[in-house]
Amino acid sequence: MSTVRKIIHIDMDAFFAAVEQRDFPEYRNKPLIVGGDPFARGVVATCSYEARPFGIHSAMPTSRAFRLCPEAIFVRPRFEAYREASKAIRQIFFEYTDLVEPLSLDEAYLDVTDSEKHDGSATLIAKAIKNRIKQQTELTASAGVSYNKFLAKIASDLDKPDGLYLITPQEGAKFIEQLPIQKFHGVGKATTLKMHNLGIQTGKDLKRFSLVDLQQHFGKSGSYYYQIARGIDNRPVVNHRKSQSVGVETTFQQDIGNVQIALEHLQQLFENALAKVTEKHLSAHTVTVKIKYHNFVQITRSRTLPHAITSAISIKDLLTELLKNTDVGKRDVRLLGISLSSLENQSANSPVEQIDLFENIRH
Repeated sequence: MSTVRKIIHIDMDAFFAAVEQRDFPEYRNKPLIVGGDPFARGVVATCSYEARPFGIHSAMPTSRAFRLCPEAIFVRPRFEAYREASKAIRQIFFEYTDLVEPLSLDEAYLDVTDSEKHDGSATLIAKAIKNRIKQQTELTASAGVSYNKFLAKIASDLDKPDGLYLITPQEGAKFIEQLPIQKFHGVGKATTLKMHNLGIQTGKDLKRFSLVDLQQHFGKSGSYYYQIARGIDNRPVVNHRKSQSVGVETTFQQDIGNVQIALEHLQQLFENALAKVTEKHLSAHTVTVKIKYHNFVQITRSRTLPHAITSAISIKDLLTELLKNTDVGKRDVRLLGISLSSLENQSANSPVEQIDLFENIRH
C-alpha cells in the first residue's frame, strides 16, 4: 500500500444549470438561473457560466439576480432529473474505487490510493472519470487531485470549468502558504474576519501561530487550522454505501464466437469477482452473467443459490447452464461480465447501513 494517499475531489460544473441546458437546447449559451421565483423570496440554487459575469452566484436572492440580469432565463429546479444524472455519475466513481464519499448531488471525494487503474496514476484516473462523465451524461466535471481532502477540494476549484488540477506533496506546503485565508475550506466569513483582525491574511500568516494560540482564539477548531496550515489533513474518505453487487467485465479486442473460450473467460471473471467479494468480508448468493453481442445487444442470465457462493462450487457447470439460453456460439460476443449480488456481511456483528448520500442537496 502506498504511504502517500491519492485523493480526487470531483465537482460538477454548474450542475443544475448544466442539466437544464443539456435537456433543453434552447437554454444553451444563455444566462440561466435555477432557483425560486424572481418576483418572490426565492434564492439562486445555481446559475450557468453565462450568468456569472453579471455577478450572479448561488444563494443570492433571485430578485437581485433579476435586477442584475433581466434577460436571464429563470427555471424551477427539477430534482428528479438531477438525482438521475447524479446516480449515473456515482456509478462511474465506483468503477474506479470503492472509497467514494459523496458530499452532495454534484461532488464527491474518491480515494484511489490502491487503485490499479491507469497504472495507479490519480491524475490519469481523474482524467478518465471526467471523460466518462462527459461521454455518458454530456456534463462536465472539474477534478482536484492531491494527497489529502483539503487540498483536493481546493484544487478542483482552481481551473473551472472542465478543469483538472494537481497539487503534489512537494508543492503542498508552498501552495498553502500563499493561499488567501478566505479560500480555506472550513473558514467562513466570520472566521475570516476574526483572522484578518489577528493579522492572518494567508496560510503563511496562519502557520506563524502556535497550536496553543490558535486553540485560545478558535477553540476546538484551532487544532484543525494548525494542522491545515502545515498541509496535514488525515481525514479518511468515508464510504457508507452498501455494496449492492460486485462485478467485473472484459471487452475483447476481437469478438469471440466459441462457447468453450467464452466459458474460460467467464470462469476467470468469476474468480476475480469472488476475490473482490471476499476482500469486502461479504458473501454472495446470486451470480449474473452479462453478455454483449457484436451488434451491442446486451443480455443477462442469473441464478440465485440457497447457500453462499464460494470457489468450492462447480462454477463451470453453473456457467454452462446459464449460457444454454443464450446465442453464445451462434453470434459473436464483444463483452462478457460476471457480477455477484444478494450480498451479506460475513460477520453478523458488522451490519452495513444503506443510505443515499446523494440525497443531500447543496444549494
